[in-house]
Amino acid sequence: MPEVKLFEETMREAENFLSNRERGKQFTDSQIKECVDLLTNAKRMAPHTREYLIREALTTSDFPYLFGDVLDRQVLAAYKATEPVWKKFTRMSTVRDFRTAYRFTITGGDQTLDEVPEKGEYQASDRNEAKKEFKAKKYGRQFDISWESIINDDLGALKDTPERFARAAVRTEHRQLSTTYINDLGTHAANNLYDATTAGEINSAALPLSIGNLENTVEAMQSFLDAAGEPIWNKPKYLVVGPALEFTARQILTSTTKMWLADSDDVTPPAAYPMTNVISQYGLELVVDPYIPILDASYPGSWYLFADPRDIAALEFAYLAGHERPEICMKDSDKVAIGGGAISAMSGDFATDNIFYRVRDVFGICKLDWRATYMQRSA
Repeated sequence: MPEVKLFEETMREAENFLSNRERGKQFTDSQIKECVDLLTNAKRMAPHTREYLIREALTTSDFPYLFGDVLDRQVLAAYKATEPVWKKFTRMSTVRDFRTAYRFTITGGDQTLDEVPEKGEYQASDRNEAKKEFKAKKYGRQFDISWESIINDDLGALKDTPERFARAAVRTEHRQLSTTYINDLGTHAANNLYDATTAGEINSAALPLSIGNLENTVEAMQSFLDAAGEPIWNKPKYLVVGPALEFTARQILTSTTKMWLADSDDVTPPAAYPMTNVISQYGLELVVDPYIPILDASYPGSWYLFADPRDIAALEFAYLAGHERPEICMKDSDKVAIGGGAISAMSGDFATDNIFYRVRDVFGICKLDWRATYMQRSA
């Protein structure tokens, strides 16, 4: 077997063994473990795959093809392992290309029916349409590294490149989504998500987070009507706060009772209050968005309510179809061997021996229905 022959040749070379230090190179424990795992087939690879990797490992000191494969596998695994909190209260979808995408709403026709008198005529109902539009955008970065750096990477410092790419993609998506809703105050007519002035459309105020204020905000959000003035199912599901309010929110959502203090004048007897904290029975789920104090530094105590996006969605996040994950690629080498054969991308380009990497993430964000959210902007 090739592995046996390879092992025998290695043993013969061991008779004139020189230490790593004498050879001018030290190997780390992780590099040694990789070699042992490959020789012992710890990953249970197919025989032909293992033979190929062993041959490659012995002919290329830095496992260039294997390194490229690990980049792709690791970035997908790391990206799935980090579930962004914003996906809970955001509708997820895809768009087909970079052209303008539309989301239409149809109103009318579903309001209460009019009474029809005997031999009377059925009245027609009007319907109206509105549209939201957005486009997918491309985000990315490239970096290059010298061939010498790859050769000298005996500490494995470059092996965190997939994780760095994954974190960059996660942070980009999170920041862009949070920027869309955090303190998006204005008017709904101007496509702002929150409005504090338009009669019948107010979904923003400035109350600090407390049991009473949360109860009032839930009631206000549930009172929203559709365009025809009919009630809708609009139950808040997510309480979104910044890190500064996490424990306050947890206390509110988990406390079974409320405590009421006596009147401040010490004369008027305190009124009778119910002691059960019903908000803890309501089923709100806490979401901590760390971008709230970053994107709205003057109001780190702001908090938000969102409905379940399966019922009614305030935001939509759409990936480009077929590109639902960040993509990492390398620039192919423009060098060829004297005989005309292709040269590995890990050998770098012709002019500088530089090795180029690139990460790309493609998505778009759309504001949908203001009724699905409520903002309390508080310092």
